[in-house]
Amino acid sequence: MAPPDPSVVRIDGPWRHLEVHANGIRFHVVEAKANPDDIEAPLIERPLVILLHGFGSFWYSWRHQLRGLRKYRVVAVDLRGYGGSDKPPRGYDGWTLAGDTAGLVRALGHRSATLVGHADGGLVCWATSVLHPRMVGAIAVISSPHPAALRSSALRRRDQGLALLPWMLRYQVPMWPERALTRRDGQAVERLVRSRAGEKWVDSEDFTQTVAHMRRAIQIPSAAHSALEYQRWAVRSQLRSEGRRFMRSMKRELAVPMLHIRGDRDPYVLADPVQRTQRYAPHGRYVTVAGAGHFVHEEEPDAVNDELMRFLGQL
Repeated sequence: MAPPDPSVVRIDGPWRHLEVHANGIRFHVVEAKANPDDIEAPLIERPLVILLHGFGSFWYSWRHQLRGLRKYRVVAVDLRGYGGSDKPPRGYDGWTLAGDTAGLVRALGHRSATLVGHADGGLVCWATSVLHPRMVGAIAVISSPHPAALRSSALRRRDQGLALLPWMLRYQVPMWPERALTRRDGQAVERLVRSRAGEKWVDSEDFTQTVAHMRRAIQIPSAAHSALEYQRWAVRSQLRSEGRRFMRSMKRELAVPMLHIRGDRDPYVLADPVQRTQRYAPHGRYVTVAGAGHFVHEEEPDAVNDELMRFLGQL
């Protein structure tokens, strides 16, 4: 059977699909439509909110936020290498990913944006806020502690190390992880999501539909390889001067408002690295959602949207 075409991620809804060129590549961007009876400012004049997904996913993970944050100009992006965006062979390092996001802000016609990211997308938020501070007005991160805090927790605490490092190290092997992610129609992606999500969402129709989309999207040619390159750089860079320089640049107090949201049943990102994040964002707001796992924005979208609207309204 032939692999799916990138068009499989062009899922219909109250949004429109765009192609935006930034930082030398083409991104697939999904923009929420304004409400038909909305008399507020045109979308281009509203504050920009960019949504950045996590590992193995694509823009669709933000479907609830695209519907719920329509007071703002909200766009969800297929990150470099994912979904309908270009899949170049390189550029999955923190420096380039931050440049991608800063370039998207400019390409969308804005001077700055609030960045919202889940997991790997959250790490892109942290990096962009430090490396391109003028382009970032605030960040909201979901299940994504500060990268230095997460690294410290994984190396110093056995529980966080066992939750995180086996996955990261497994992905360093060439070729085999790509095959593992894509065989049997992407079944490994569903297993991964099931293992990190709360029981309530796993038993829902929304979960079934979502993982079906994820399984198709990871089979788009080069998508699995690109997704794994994020993980490979995160580990291999620790042994290189480039990675040490990146981590040194990140070890400073955040200069913009920050919101962190975590599910209390998240088995992948535990409470300790979130607590350590307070060293880098001491004035941030830290929220825990009861009963949710790693995918809080999909498992408890109303609670997350309420927190995001409150946070955006205070900026």
